[in-house]
Amino acid sequence: MLFRRRKRLSLAQRIRAVIWPTKGLVRSIRYIAIRVLRLKATPHAVAAGVAAGVAVSCTPFLGFHFMMAFCLAFILRGNMIAAALGTAFGNPLTFPLIFAAAYRIGIFLLGRAPERLGEANLFTLLRHFDFAPLWYPILKPILVGGLPLAALCGAVFYVLTWHGVRLFQQQRRRRRL
Repeated sequence: MLFRRRKRLSLAQRIRAVIWPTKGLVRSIRYIAIRVLRLKATPHAVAAGVAAGVAVSCTPFLGFHFMMAFCLAFILRGNMIAAALGTAFGNPLTFPLIFAAAYRIGIFLLGRAPERLGEANLFTLLRHFDFAPLWYPILKPILVGGLPLAALCGAVFYVLTWHGVRLFQQQRRRRRL
């Protein structure tokens, strides 16, 4: 094969590369930022797409982030590629922070105290599709708290992305002239 390694990585090395990239997280974040800036679309379309992806990443619907981001980007007339890149905001390193913040906000908005949870066998609940023991104490506060968090994060990323794309496109035009 053309791009195969000479020495195959061990299983532990492959798992480590998934969790922590070999070139570092900063390089990965810079790569995504540059990809967003170079998209050929208006600053609004790129910013709306990124905002849609970031906002959807704050919701607890883990398997549906791409589809939801595409739908929200379509409604906001945003760029679909930017929406897909914006969903990278939600990743295994940020999900615990997002869900903890969403839970705290949800508990505050619902006006109740955090409940002490009993022991629940998650596999049994999922096998029987019994979400009632998880809905009231955990999922409902995360969903309720995730919506204002999504709106706030989406608005912040919209403004930052809009200004960044506008400046990048202006500089690119100046260089080409």
